[in-house]
Amino acid sequence: MLRSLTRTALAARSRIAASASSSCPVARSYYSTAMRSTVIPTTKNAGSTLYSSIRSFATEASSADQDQDQNQEKVIGETTKKTFQAETRKLLDIVTHSLYSEKEVFVRELVSNASDALEKLRHSQLTDSKLDSGKPLEIHISVDEAKNTFTIQDFGIGMTEEEAISNLGTIARSGSKAFLENLEGESGAASTKDKIIGQFGVGFYSAFMVGSEIKVYTRSAQPGSKGYCWTSDGSGSYEIAEAENVAVGTKIVITLRDDCKDYAKESVVEGIIKKYSNFVDYPVHINNKKVNAVQPLWTKDKKDITEDEHTEFYRYVAGAWDKPQFKLVYKTDSPLAISSLLYVPERHMEILGMQRLEAGVSLYSRKVMIQAKSSALLPEWLRFVKGVVDCEDLPLNVSRELLQDQSLSKLRQVLTGRVIKWLESEAKSDPKKYNHFFEEFGNFIKEGVCTENENMRPNVAKLLRYESSKGVAGEVFSFKDYVDRMKEGQENIYYSCVPKRQFAEESPYYEEFKEKGIEVLFLYDTTDEFVVNNLRQVGQHKLVSIDSADIQDRVLSTSDSKENKDDSKNSESDILKKEEDKLEADTIADWFRQTLGMQVRKVEVSKRHMSHPAVVTEHDSPAVRKMMAMMSGAAKMGEDSMPPTPTNLEINVNHPIIKKLWSIKNEDPAFAKQVAEQVEGLASVDFDPPMIIWSELFTTL
Repeated sequence: MLRSLTRTALAARSRIAASASSSCPVARSYYSTAMRSTVIPTTKNAGSTLYSSIRSFATEASSADQDQDQNQEKVIGETTKKTFQAETRKLLDIVTHSLYSEKEVFVRELVSNASDALEKLRHSQLTDSKLDSGKPLEIHISVDEAKNTFTIQDFGIGMTEEEAISNLGTIARSGSKAFLENLEGESGAASTKDKIIGQFGVGFYSAFMVGSEIKVYTRSAQPGSKGYCWTSDGSGSYEIAEAENVAVGTKIVITLRDDCKDYAKESVVEGIIKKYSNFVDYPVHINNKKVNAVQPLWTKDKKDITEDEHTEFYRYVAGAWDKPQFKLVYKTDSPLAISSLLYVPERHMEILGMQRLEAGVSLYSRKVMIQAKSSALLPEWLRFVKGVVDCEDLPLNVSRELLQDQSLSKLRQVLTGRVIKWLESEAKSDPKKYNHFFEEFGNFIKEGVCTENENMRPNVAKLLRYESSKGVAGEVFSFKDYVDRMKEGQENIYYSCVPKRQFAEESPYYEEFKEKGIEVLFLYDTTDEFVVNNLRQVGQHKLVSIDSADIQDRVLSTSDSKENKDDSKNSESDILKKEEDKLEADTIADWFRQTLGMQVRKVEVSKRHMSHPAVVTEHDSPAVRKMMAMMSGAAKMGEDSMPPTPTNLEINVNHPIIKKLWSIKNEDPAFAKQVAEQVEGLASVDFDPPMIIWSELFTTL
């Protein structure tokens, strides 16, 4: 039985070996795996020697195969030791310990260099068809936790010995920058410039942040070029020697430091790729698995992007599962070269009382991420916008992590203005959809009015929407809609801050505006008062609350011109009677002022057309009163509560309650004082009391 099994195993081994002798790497890999997994039963006696021989052969074949696949490069020439140039030791220490804020960016830098190498080869092949790596234009990364190594390889332009010494042996010499300088005037130079990432010649040295030793195998794509191995531990010198079995391109093998072992984990490196280099121009593979998106959607033409692509990309950049309700593909060359793709979600989490949203737009430069969810790109009130902005003109610092404030400020200004115009355009093209957006995101717009500078504030105000006395409940309008409907000669835009429409329509302040057909905007949110106080006016029209003490507007003053003309025809006795009535009205006002004391600042006879006995003016708004009440409640827990703020009282001397009160003031002064206080109290409540309450008060009189 043992002999039969042995013969079967040997025959299988021979067939696999014959197959593996071919140049097919898949066959060789299969051969190695098969031999490692071959199990031949044996006993302690017969056949044990034969079993040991088969096992030994399988192990040796596997090791040889692995060496051939993974460590094909081999130094064959004389090793030359050189020192870095440009005060290397000091500069290298700065690069590896101080330049970058996060060690993980070494992956971004090496991927960027690999992408540049591939782009250089692609461009060079346009003029020299002999240049070829024989491999696809791809970037391959392999990580090995057992060996604690990180390896990245590209099949790009590669380097000669002189180029390796020049580019790797001199800190801050950029081969990419030199390549770009030589491109001037060449065919296809513009598209190549857009894809070259490197500028400073220090990105490679970021590998020393995580590596105790770095080996670089490189061979130029020039026909007949030799391969070389460049080695350094970052201590100030390096070695270079000729090597065989080096593929065209560059392969960097990093032996990781003990405190950087996480970078030998596939999941960690994949996360870094997706964070920084998800949109480089060439495929990136980790352990033979493609991990990057390759196609940066914002570089495509607007009409070429499908709805499904928009949805998928939005979900990627926003980390969300809904669909975007608005999308903007924005590209411009002036004043900065900008390509962007922005989205507005269907909903946001702040409305549920959850934590404040973080900025949602990431900054890229030449498809490499510079700042994730950058708070510097858009003002905070636009934090609900999601997307990507790629700006090629940004003057980055050497680490590609910081930007010049002046350029960033210009970029922020351009983007903010464009986003406002975008939302304006959406409002015009589909008002119903925009109104739904404002219902969900209106508080962000209001925050923008309160926080933007004076130059930008009027533009943000164009996005506001409010209900109006000219529309039905739920129907909203812009300030422009209001201005277009203003009565001839009207100077101001009028509004009323109330919690709901019914209160506004029953307000004594609104009666005169209703009678004269003057439109009033209804502002229901407590934040709206701060909005109008910050905005103050729209164009040449002031924003005026209908409860203001002295409203100056021709449409209100001229509406009484007919009565004024009739007054001129009155007899002298009628004029005297009116003067007597005015004197009596002023006397009533003086009595109220003396009776109420410190509760009021002053009392005046109202000139308003109203059916209520009294109103207050120059009073704290509901929002302020609410805040004062909260402060008063807090004060009660300590010492004294805060007293109410005195108001100005306007009385309607023709109202039955005021007339009755005046008639009984001498008969029962104490009771009259109580009624006067109740009149002032009812007029000062947050929202105007219904007429039935005034009727009950009259009944008590």
